[in-house]
Amino acid sequence: MNLRERLRIYEKLMRLDKPIGILLLLWPTLWGLWFAGAGRPSLWVVWIFVLGTVLMRSAGCVINDYADREFDGRVERTRNRPLAVGAVAPKEALLLAAALALCAFVLILPLNRLVWALSVPAVLLAASYPYTKRFLAIPQAYLGIAFGFGIPMAYAAVWGEVPATAWLLLLANVFWAIAYDTEYAMVDRPDDLKIGIRTSAITFGRFDVAAVMMCYVATLGILACVGMYHQRGLWFHVGLLVAACIAIYHFTLIRSRERTHCFKAFLHNTWFGAAVFAGLAADYAAR
Repeated sequence: MNLRERLRIYEKLMRLDKPIGILLLLWPTLWGLWFAGAGRPSLWVVWIFVLGTVLMRSAGCVINDYADREFDGRVERTRNRPLAVGAVAPKEALLLAAALALCAFVLILPLNRLVWALSVPAVLLAASYPYTKRFLAIPQAYLGIAFGFGIPMAYAAVWGEVPATAWLLLLANVFWAIAYDTEYAMVDRPDDLKIGIRTSAITFGRFDVAAVMMCYVATLGILACVGMYHQRGLWFHVGLLVAACIAIYHFTLIRSRERTHCFKAFLHNTWFGAAVFAGLAADYAAR
């Protein structure tokens, strides 16, 4: 196998060909940076966090596939992943994940020591999440913490401390992650039931759609509270209203529980995160 083919396999393993995960990780990080930086965070810090998001999401995907390598071949949607088909050796995958995490750590070296300290639980969360599907009833909540940990790190980078509002934003992200990843889990529910993996879609059962919508409501409610604390105005609330309309659209997709519609709703969540950020950025820019 030549270098180009090997890099193409690595790209697939890191899911760089599917940027939805990067965006779902990036939006809450940007929320944190814009709130912490009062709408004007350092471009240098923003660049570090954006690139770090890409690296850590890539590392997380590699670890996820390593953890699920025995299961992926038995799930229709994942059966052709590189580790499942043997295109990459497990040891090789671990080395790749370690290299990506190391690059992410090097990125934050110009920042303060609190950011360095927070990077340790961030890595542990990313590495351990794939295994939570074996024993947690709602592993999506754990995913929300892992995907939202850029929020307290953003505050730490800008303020040198992590205030209560950062943890509230993280909680909002937990509810959002439960919403969108339950939609994702609804796609794989028949396969997950066969192989014994636990997901929120299985735990919620016939209340899955109602649970998703309640999580959207909780997300928007917490974001509104944080916006009130930061004295945000009209444009921020317009962004939340647009996000609410997007959530309602997702309801129209998932209420039938049809696989392709649930997956479409999951992918569409990038617009939910983008709407919140656009409203936040516009509100700061208008003042």
